Amino acid sequence: MQWLCRVAVIVLCTINAKWIHPSFALRLLAANLSPEFHSVRILEFALRQPPEEKTAALMAEEPKILALSVSVWNHGATLELLRILEKKWSGGSRPVIVLGGPEITGLAGPPDPVDSPEEQSEGLAIFFYADFVVTGEGEAVFAELCRTVLNDPADAKKRYGKFIHAGRVNLSVIKNGYNFYTSEDLRQKLIYVESSRGCPYACAFCQSSRKPGTGESPVREFPLKPFLADLKNILQRAAGSEKTRTLKFLDRSFNVNLPRAMAILDFCLLNSIGEANVPNYKNGLQFHFEMVPSLFPVELRNMLARFPPESIRLEIGIQSLNPQTCSQIKRDSNPEEELEVLRFLRKNTNAILHVDLIAGLPGEDLDSFGRGFDRLWMALSGGGNNAGKNKMPFEIQPGILKILPGTPMYVMLKDGSFPAICSKTAPYEVIETRCLPVSDMEKIKNFARFWEIIVNRRAFPVLLSRIVPSGTPVFHRFMKLSKKFFDRFGKNWGIPKEELEAFLKEGVIQI
Repeated sequence: MQWLCRVAVIVLCTINAKWIHPSFALRLLAANLSPEFHSVRILEFALRQPPEEKTAALMAEEPKILALSVSVWNHGATLELLRILEKKWSGGSRPVIVLGGPEITGLAGPPDPVDSPEEQSEGLAIFFYADFVVTGEGEAVFAELCRTVLNDPADAKKRYGKFIHAGRVNLSVIKNGYNFYTSEDLRQKLIYVESSRGCPYACAFCQSSRKPGTGESPVREFPLKPFLADLKNILQRAAGSEKTRTLKFLDRSFNVNLPRAMAILDFCLLNSIGEANVPNYKNGLQFHFEMVPSLFPVELRNMLARFPPESIRLEIGIQSLNPQTCSQIKRDSNPEEELEVLRFLRKNTNAILHVDLIAGLPGEDLDSFGRGFDRLWMALSGGGNNAGKNKMPFEIQPGILKILPGTPMYVMLKDGSFPAICSKTAPYEVIETRCLPVSDMEKIKNFARFWEIIVNRRAFPVLLSRIVPSGTPVFHRFMKLSKKFFDRFGKNWGIPKEELEAFLKEGVIQI
């Protein structure tokens, strides 16, 4: 059969949180469209980019199919974009609109849609602008849909309906999207890579959590040898860049399969130090992994200890150090073991550490959250008891719980087993829980914002030891400081650095 799509234009589009964050999902879709779809174009925008620039670029393409990847972070901006485009397309040039992505999957995906997509509530209004909605892993289904639409749009409507629930793809068959990274991407942006999909755990707040009773393996892996060959090709293409290149692994639990993790780390280490134990690239190379804190056997520790400074970044999701809370959200937890891992990484490796805590989880009040934060701070800052070779910066990121559609916690919210008030629109942040009233939640939000500005970003390194002393509890101390900042400036964003510094030097750090 001859496909009638030789002159068709397919535009794959998304709005990224920042310009430096390219969409790997769009590149995967592009790679898995058949060669006949020769006129595929990837268009990426940034959240802060004016809507006029986005709409003008899309109108200029005149696509026959426009596919939009929607996440929790760009939901609102994508809805705004579609509303503007709908008015501009009123003359009859409107393309077929296909929506997909993690946010769309959560809102409309199986096995239990969170609401009827036909109910155009505030959170579901985006479906009104879609001709087709693809949930799940869309590499194969999207190509078939495009083929049908470009041959016979009416037949596509009959065959698929509006909502298309895609199954899990075979990772050994789909094509990777690495060749769709441009030279500009490789020079100036984060480069996302994917070694595996899925997670073996069942944390109630996570969209990647294991779905019990499905009979499917929770974690699937791309064939190792081809994956390492892809990494090698990426590094060869990126060599000679004038800035540090970061390869960020999208794997949710990278160290679950230890032999595989060790093989990949061995490859990364060789490309970090070279065979002569000197940096391979003049301006550096950094690998970013998300690891489970409970799985750090001695061989993994020894491997991580060999990486040179600035070459490896580890994202460790602690989320809570309250055992009762962890039990309620079905998260495996051993606080003492997790803290010991963090102390080891600080003392014996050169890893840059990023550690998450979530405020608003079931059963955790302000004091419990603060105790967990202090335990993390003391494990990471260490003082004299944890002096080691690691002089790399570390980050503690206090965040607010997001009850994402499609997660077990969303069901808990709906059935009342987790009584809370949550925003009905993305990013679905918790406003109040039984243990955290609105006033305490606002305190934590203000704390988190100023912590990011002053401590995580090391804005005032000379003053840092006075602001948050190493090895001692700092939560309530910095809570008072963040309140003083807010009382002084009336906001926690857009404050000039010199004004913050002047206020600190006035003696505000004497609290």
